[in-house]
Amino acid sequence: MPETKDFPKMRDIYGSLVFDKREMKQRLPKDIYENLMAAMEGRQKLDSGIADTVALAMKDWAISNGATHWAHWFHPLNEQTAEKHTAFTTSDENGFPLDIFRGKDLMQSEPDASSFPSGGTRSTFEARGYSAWDPTSPAFIVKSAKGGTLCIPSVFLAYDGSPLDLKTFLLRATQAVETRAMKTLKLFGNRGVRYVRATVGGEQEFFLLDRPRAQQRPDIRFCGRTLLGARPPRDQKMEDHYFGAIPTRVLAYMEDVQRDLARLGVNLATRHNEASRCQFEFAPIFTEANLACDQNQLIMETMRKLARQHELRLLFHEKPFMGMNGSGKHVNFSLEDSEGRNLLKPSTNHRKNVVFLSFLSSFILGVSEYPGLLQASVSTPGNMYRLGGNEAPPYIISVYLGEAVASMVRAIEEGGDDEGAHAKKTLDLGLPKLPDIVAFDSDRNRTSPLAFTGNKFEFRAPGSSQAIAVPTTALCAVWAAGLERFNKLLEARINKGEDPMDAAIKTIREVSKANRNIRFEGDSYSEEWLKEAKKRGIIKAHTIPEGIDLLMEPKTVKMLEHLGIFKKKELEAFYTIRLESFVKNIDIEMAVMGDMIWEGILPCISKQILLEKGSRDMLDGLKIQGVEKWSSHIVMLAKAKLDLMQKTRELAELKESLAKKDTRSHAEGIVTKAVPLMEDIRKIADSVEIYLSAEYKPYPNYRNLLSLSA
Repeated sequence: MPETKDFPKMRDIYGSLVFDKREMKQRLPKDIYENLMAAMEGRQKLDSGIADTVALAMKDWAISNGATHWAHWFHPLNEQTAEKHTAFTTSDENGFPLDIFRGKDLMQSEPDASSFPSGGTRSTFEARGYSAWDPTSPAFIVKSAKGGTLCIPSVFLAYDGSPLDLKTFLLRATQAVETRAMKTLKLFGNRGVRYVRATVGGEQEFFLLDRPRAQQRPDIRFCGRTLLGARPPRDQKMEDHYFGAIPTRVLAYMEDVQRDLARLGVNLATRHNEASRCQFEFAPIFTEANLACDQNQLIMETMRKLARQHELRLLFHEKPFMGMNGSGKHVNFSLEDSEGRNLLKPSTNHRKNVVFLSFLSSFILGVSEYPGLLQASVSTPGNMYRLGGNEAPPYIISVYLGEAVASMVRAIEEGGDDEGAHAKKTLDLGLPKLPDIVAFDSDRNRTSPLAFTGNKFEFRAPGSSQAIAVPTTALCAVWAAGLERFNKLLEARINKGEDPMDAAIKTIREVSKANRNIRFEGDSYSEEWLKEAKKRGIIKAHTIPEGIDLLMEPKTVKMLEHLGIFKKKELEAFYTIRLESFVKNIDIEMAVMGDMIWEGILPCISKQILLEKGSRDMLDGLKIQGVEKWSSHIVMLAKAKLDLMQKTRELAELKESLAKKDTRSHAEGIVTKAVPLMEDIRKIADSVEIYLSAEYKPYPNYRNLLSLSA
């Protein structure tokens, strides 16, 4: 029997590389610890006078855990992460080594900002930028082979104070929704609640391929997806991968990922096979929105690093393989108060249910008013190939409540109340040896972009490669807007002397009638829904560029400015960056496709034609019936080659002509001309792939790629 290696238990290593509340309490004086906790909870502004003491404790802890450098860690607008490492160890005036990390280092740093995307708000020579400590997200250590780096979550600003990161907008959005949620609770008389927090759990779908095979394909190396490739005989049609036994090689990788993330305080609650071959998923537990967004970036970075160590190629692209399910990043979200109560949890208690319905209906109201912002938040290059493909929700934003909650809302709209509407039931399996199974109040509607799933909403439209800070910011913004309008209506009724419960029921009734247009309980893939959505007037955009345009809808701009989440100038810059990102991503795909055709596919077809012609010529003089069909087969290969040559030349010329246009026209040309042309090229290449000798094929095909055997 082979020996097994002993691994540390998760509970023994959990959070060991995080400077969390436990470490702070142990290492900081009591008054400083309490000051810092008050700042983290939003009860008071951070006192810069405590920075030196906190920095000293943080440095000693980091060095004791092997760290040699520190860095402010932030999220630029390119949706990646960034860090500039500075060594702890320097030397004094006598040349002796000295470890230094001061309060001012902790509070603020000045990394070069010239090469980060800014949306045209600054010139390249305007290089100064500021990163500033975000104390609400704990510092952590990223280990390396020869030490480690203390990473300090931070915001990132330009010299003039303009945000150059995602976290700043996220923090503004969470503050907007949390303060308005607090007001709602106070209107209901809940005076003991100290704060409300937006909470998020981001599921992460991904593909894993054998790295040596995958790296032979330029499209996977440079685009993260396949641009060419015929479907294999067995893809996902057998429906035997989903929730199946995790392959041994993948399980070893997953276990390493979970162990490394546990040290960083990230708890991956579930892991499993997804629908497509070689597709998998991790799901972390819920946590505060800001921390959840930081942790999702850590999850992705850790997965990338360990995939290389396991000789695996990790794909986060939303649609790596044609004809197979793509990958999403479902963002589950809710609100939680300081007493640990989930504000989206239904109850059999009448009063609590009225509070629940108030928060629920206010969110739906915000969605009905600003669906364009949510659509804009998921308008990414990869989602162009995924959304609406009967594997992901359609581009049309709608909300699904499930029969139980929908009936509660209908009862209130019709003049009744919600009493008794939330009774749970059990499922009788007719098997006395098994316990009763408590049934949820509704099924999960995988076709809906926004589905209520029992005690939270699930935003299913975000793509797997996205930073969840963008959709989370949008979700918090629309909820804050909905809460603000709800609170005004409720407060006006209370000020007239109405009982808060009665006033709330009337307000829920009013806003529920106003948000009917966005609610849909059926199959969002159906043609009937498309017709109905058109009738309701809720189809906002049909393409990614049109979706990005929704960022600049006048009512959305006004709302975001009013809530203090974006200034108009900041939103214009963000819009430009999103549009540029779309153009750059598809431009790369156009170039790579052309290279793959000319460098690989065309020479391969030529070799196949020579092979076929040589074999056929050997039969000249022999009276074998059907030889003429052989000739027509050779003609088919030759025609495919000529068509590919012509169309790839057209693609190159189109790419060159589009580059001369402004960014918005460039983006429009991509969706109307470039993408259809690339689809034509792919159809031709894929149609001849099955006739090419394995000996001549320049790239591993789908059959070989979608196998994780050694």
